[in-house]
Amino acid sequence: MSRILVIKLGALGDFVQAFGPFAAIRARHPAARITLLTTPPFAALAALAPWFDAVALDHRPAAWNLPGLWRLRRRLRGFDFVYDLQTSSRSSRYFRLAGRPGWSGIASGASHPHANPGRDGMHTWERQREQLAMAGISHFPPPELGWLARPAPSLALPARFALLAPGAAAHRPAKRWPAERFGALAALLVERGLTPVVIGTAAEAPLAAVILAACPQAVDLTGRTAMVELGPIAARASLAVGNDTGPMHLAAALGCPCLVLFSGESDPALTAPRGPAGEWPAVLREDDLAALRLERVVAALPAWH
Repeated sequence: MSRILVIKLGALGDFVQAFGPFAAIRARHPAARITLLTTPPFAALAALAPWFDAVALDHRPAAWNLPGLWRLRRRLRGFDFVYDLQTSSRSSRYFRLAGRPGWSGIASGASHPHANPGRDGMHTWERQREQLAMAGISHFPPPELGWLARPAPSLALPARFALLAPGAAAHRPAKRWPAERFGALAALLVERGLTPVVIGTAAEAPLAAVILAACPQAVDLTGRTAMVELGPIAARASLAVGNDTGPMHLAAALGCPCLVLFSGESDPALTAPRGPAGEWPAVLREDDLAALRLERVVAALPAWH
């Protein structure tokens, strides 16, 4: 039995974008033992996925952490082939730690390099598929995501609701549309028969408080959902509106109609969420999200079920 290693360390949006490549690798190696190397935040999610036989953790040891590097080296050894879907400078250094096995990625000396000098100008969806095509994978079956919608969350949710994701990376506040406007949008959604459900980390609870002040009917789930619980919630949502943040990738992957708001700090042509078959969500981009008017957002809302 061949042993295959797949490297995908995060973040959430990048991890979700790799679902299709994960499924393609499994289809290419149906009898292999496939291990995913990822970081602790994604271990529980990866353990539920049908594409891996094992999940190994990368704690990203620093260069001076010799015991940590030794443990990582042991995790990387013994594989017949490695698909590096992270393709970062860090993951490329793992090529030598792994003993230079067959390798798909951008590491110097890789047996199957992604040899496209324009790769950094490609959207993740197309870039990863081209990388795998250069490694001999041409069949990309739609990833089966039923596992992501199970089990049903224990949280009580309204019959018809819209997800609101007002957060984004804490160190990049410019990626956030003002919470007050999310609040005004929430009130309009209630008028249209959808209960707003606010999702995010515990640190984003103040954003939810602003939304609930404008729309008391909204449900605040910030800090109350682990990553594995977001899938079942997104699978049931009628609509999702949010900033360029991981949960929006999850909602789009599950086929939820999405509107994603981008500032000038990120380019949707490179990083926008994509649907189950690569469909693009509705996207609005404004260099300064504080200048994005509520009326434009309402006009851009996709049809929902």
